[in-house]
Amino acid sequence: MAIRLSGMNSGLDTDALVKALVSSYSLKKDTYKKEQTKLSWKQDAWKTLNSKVYKLYSNVGNLKFQGAYSIKKSTVSDTTKATVTATNKAINGVQSLEVTNLAQTGYLTGEKLGDDVKEGTKLSELGVAGTETITVTKGSGVNLKTEQIEVNADMTVKDLTEKLSSAGLKVNFDTDNNRIFIGSDKSGADNDFTITSTNTGGNGALDKLGITNGTKIEGKDATILLNGVEYTNSTNNFSINGLNITVQATTTNSGPITINTNSDSQGLYDKVKEFITEYNSLINEMTKLYNAPSSKGYDPLTDDEKESMSDKEVEQWETKIKDSVLRNDSSLNTIMNAMTSAMNSSFNINGKTYSLSSFGISTESILTAPENEYNSFHIAGDADDNTSSGKTDKLMTAINADPDAVIDFMKQLSTKLYDNIDKQMKSSTIKSAYKVYNDKQLTSEYNNYQKLIAEWEARITEKEDYYYNKFAAMETALAKLQNSSSSLTNFFK
Repeated sequence: MAIRLSGMNSGLDTDALVKALVSSYSLKKDTYKKEQTKLSWKQDAWKTLNSKVYKLYSNVGNLKFQGAYSIKKSTVSDTTKATVTATNKAINGVQSLEVTNLAQTGYLTGEKLGDDVKEGTKLSELGVAGTETITVTKGSGVNLKTEQIEVNADMTVKDLTEKLSSAGLKVNFDTDNNRIFIGSDKSGADNDFTITSTNTGGNGALDKLGITNGTKIEGKDATILLNGVEYTNSTNNFSINGLNITVQATTTNSGPITINTNSDSQGLYDKVKEFITEYNSLINEMTKLYNAPSSKGYDPLTDDEKESMSDKEVEQWETKIKDSVLRNDSSLNTIMNAMTSAMNSSFNINGKTYSLSSFGISTESILTAPENEYNSFHIAGDADDNTSSGKTDKLMTAINADPDAVIDFMKQLSTKLYDNIDKQMKSSTIKSAYKVYNDKQLTSEYNNYQKLIAEWEARITEKEDYYYNKFAAMETALAKLQNSSSSLTNFFK
């Protein structure tokens, strides 16, 4: 900005006069600036809310499927030997488990090499001469796989370890211990390995690197007996008739352990309650934003206005506006209606009609519910809910009587809620995908304000220059007049 020296001859406060003369332009610019600020706060509010809607949308998407609901629970008599989780296919009752072997990864520890052997040491320096072929064999029978590696004396220790690694082994030359360590990439007998060479005269690369006479642990399968029937696997994990078993130690010395499977009514109850709690949290927040008190008469503050207020006053003023930016918002109303419509739906299961109220889950009357909580649901008999804790627990009763019906209902309800939200998240010319508000439209409006603000700032600058030039011309004329007056006075002295 140019430095202007004004009022030198007239004594006028030119800056104040110019500011007053362009005040109507500044007021117009400030109006657009305030609208833009309010719009940015609205964008921020929507971004925060949309992320919460998307989170519910994602979680509900999982609840559409049977796997989200576990109605079985298994306990093990000795968790140091095995852990078990049950799927819905598991059979209730007690079963016997013996762990005879754990899965083992094939592993070879090479002999200790000389301290002078490094990764960059050439094989010729270790006494290897000529070329040879190393064969890596993995598995057996139909799973047998072999890979051949050509080795020559000019290769380094590092070159050889990299070649072995490329054959599907985990190979490392430990420079701290001067040993080569080789392991299978997976556990189990079919993933075990052997390494042989065409040079069997004791001067081959495998001999000189301590691999031929290294200590080898064979790869093995895990073996268990479940109810007297033997099962094997390359890992320590077994999936048998609805039981997911992870073995951790053998039972050879301690004897068989037991697996006890029962219906998990509480687990299913908690899953439903978790869903209702998440929904309530979001719908209550939406309702509060939609019904927010009006901020009529409050506009974002200009820098000049902020100077006359304390920081706390500014914060309270702006909070009043921010809390109301989604008041009576049509997009918010649309997504709220989509959600509440789904939650109030009824579904047919085995010829009988069910709704949330069938399981003692209902909303309160708008007249009796706490402020902005009339859309939230309460589970009858829920000890954590002061509103409904004293009522009969119909949900747990239904779960104990027919857990499959409860799960079927929850799957259909989740699908309906998911689909309703999904429809509101479709992209269009005014909004992006996975947005429930018109983000493109808001961005366009924000950019339009930016252009208007820039236009009015240019007009203000133009007008300021115009008036400053006028005042400068006046000051020049006054200076000439004063000079003429001074000359005339001197003439008559």
